Amino acid sequence: MAGSNSDFHFTACFERFEKKYILNAEQAQSLLSYLDTQMKPDRYPTGTNCSIYLDTDDHLLMRRSLQKPSYKEKLRLRSYGTPADQDPVFLEIKKKTGGIVYKRRISMTAETAMNYLIGHEPPSEKGQIFNEIDYMINHYGLNLSLMVNYERKSYAELCPSPDSLRITVDRNIRYRSNDLDLRHGDSGEMLLPPGTHLMEIKTARAIPIWLIRALEENHIRPVSFSKAGTAYLQTLHAASPLYLAV
Repeated sequence: MAGSNSDFHFTACFERFEKKYILNAEQAQSLLSYLDTQMKPDRYPTGTNCSIYLDTDDHLLMRRSLQKPSYKEKLRLRSYGTPADQDPVFLEIKKKTGGIVYKRRISMTAETAMNYLIGHEPPSEKGQIFNEIDYMINHYGLNLSLMVNYERKSYAELCPSPDSLRITVDRNIRYRSNDLDLRHGDSGEMLLPPGTHLMEIKTARAIPIWLIRALEENHIRPVSFSKAGTAYLQTLHAASPLYLAV
């Protein structure tokens, strides 16, 4: 990764609908072959996503999320691959209400992020989104809670459209509840059975007809699934993977 001499070098806001699907090995092979003909690789087509979720000592945010309320929010620190001290990481608030996902995030170096989240040393540069993050941390009393890592393949539209369609497919999803530092690698316990993939369809408006047909032909149905939520349950209760058809 390229480093940065600035605490902040990227700010973004997102608003979209998201649908999730659990694929077995056969479904994944069939659908991915089809996506290769209908879509193009995203700007960053493959890579390892690493996320540390923040929560209260009694896991308030995760418990609320698993109750499937009409409104929920989470705060996480994300990197793409294992960062060094001066590589960029992304601190982001993710909210969901009325089926729409809103995400607001800022970037800082991994060293700055860990100094802030563990040592309570604020970065030298601040802004509106940082103020929102800082308020959320202090309001709830959030600490580093859980790390989730996985390999991701990302697709984008062949031609830009108002749908802004994007598809991601994750495999080898793993988690850990100790050694919560992005700089310490992406090891962890496996979350789902071997060969299982998690696909997310992200769109600003609608899912195109060709994709709906492909899902039907492969008998793929949307599910309610949370990587962090399932990892939390397995960490505390040794539960089976939690995903429900919707």
